[in-house]
Amino acid sequence: MEFFIILFPIFCIFIVGFIAQKTLKFDIANLSKMSLYVLSPFLAFKTFYTHQLNMDYLYYIIYIFALCITLIIIVSIWSLVMKYNTKERCAMILSSCFMNNGNYGTPVILVFFGSLGFDLAVIMMVLQQFVMSTLGIYYAAKGSSYQDVVSQKEVLLKVVRMPVAYGAFLGILFQLCHIPLSTSIFTSISMIGDSSIVIIMIILGMQLARLQITQLDYPKIAFALVNKMVLAPLVALAIVYFMPIDYTYKQILIVLAAMPTAANTTLLSVQFDTKPELVSSATFISTLLSLLTLPIILWLVGTPIPF
Repeated sequence: MEFFIILFPIFCIFIVGFIAQKTLKFDIANLSKMSLYVLSPFLAFKTFYTHQLNMDYLYYIIYIFALCITLIIIVSIWSLVMKYNTKERCAMILSSCFMNNGNYGTPVILVFFGSLGFDLAVIMMVLQQFVMSTLGIYYAAKGSSYQDVVSQKEVLLKVVRMPVAYGAFLGILFQLCHIPLSTSIFTSISMIGDSSIVIIMIILGMQLARLQITQLDYPKIAFALVNKMVLAPLVALAIVYFMPIDYTYKQILIVLAAMPTAANTTLLSVQFDTKPELVSSATFISTLLSLLTLPIILWLVGTPIPF
């Protein structure tokens, strides 16, 4: 029961966004632009400024990029077999190759692995921010419907212009150079950055309110779910087998790989119009399915489930 209790607030935020959109009809595109361009850079700065860099990061960087790129390759091969176009392929990548190890993953890891596991979960959350700021934005821009994205060069320019990555790099720079921030300034940065987490989840709820069940592309959603909820932890198992880290850390990395799709992908898909209905529905359904799949993964890696 504790497992469901810690996840209950997350679903409550989705419901708030759903009801708000049904009743007030917000402009989701402008809300996503505000979160992506204004709030998220502050969150990235705070995350990279406050968490000490060390050599262990090298192993975790290799892991998270290897996991993400392997899943992207799987989606790309499947898209080639099924003859999906670039927009569809990029939407499926957003739907199944990025894990929600922040507001969803960290509390789960804290409950089942304690403070030791929580520290690693926070590190992975930091690195996931970097992956989303690079590969995530790249594939969102590549699958964009907008006419100004017509070449590889322009896609890369879209990535370069996104402020999230600059927030992350600035946070690293301030940490490495030991640049102090006054309490008032850091509090302001934290308040702005932390607000983006809730707003992203509300936007996902809003996007769900616009979905038409009869118009969902079930075959693509089904493959995205299999890739995220089944293949991702298997790929993680293969990667961590060769990593020179503690066995408990290997368990944590596998469990994190089994987390549902990152809510940020909905934000990116809305901003670049990369089939947001596909991405948001896959994100939400994977979150629901995780209530069944995560206990199984935890049991398989040898972690007791407190029901």
